[in-house]
Amino acid sequence: MQLIVSGHHIEVTEGLHDHVAAKFEKLQRHIDHITNVEVTLVVEKASHKAEANLHIAGADLFASAENEDMYSAIDALADKLDRQIIKHKEKQRGR
Repeated sequence: MQLIVSGHHIEVTEGLHDHVAAKFEKLQRHIDHITNVEVTLVVEKASHKAEANLHIAGADLFASAENEDMYSAIDALADKLDRQIIKHKEKQRGR
């Protein structure tokens, strides 16, 4: 899995990068074919937003989450993508 973390109006520190990497490693327990993940961290006034494009075999998934704390936004983003991966996997089984 290739992980690209970029920031918009924020410097991506090693701590933020490690937190994102840890959360996205957990996504691999549901599906092995994650090829590329692009995460963008955005700060707009008092809100922190995390967005991600996830490229897996057969689909491209997108999610975004917004919170007052960047770490909470990353956690919510990972949860949303986790649900999308499970839903995609169930669709694949149904074929």
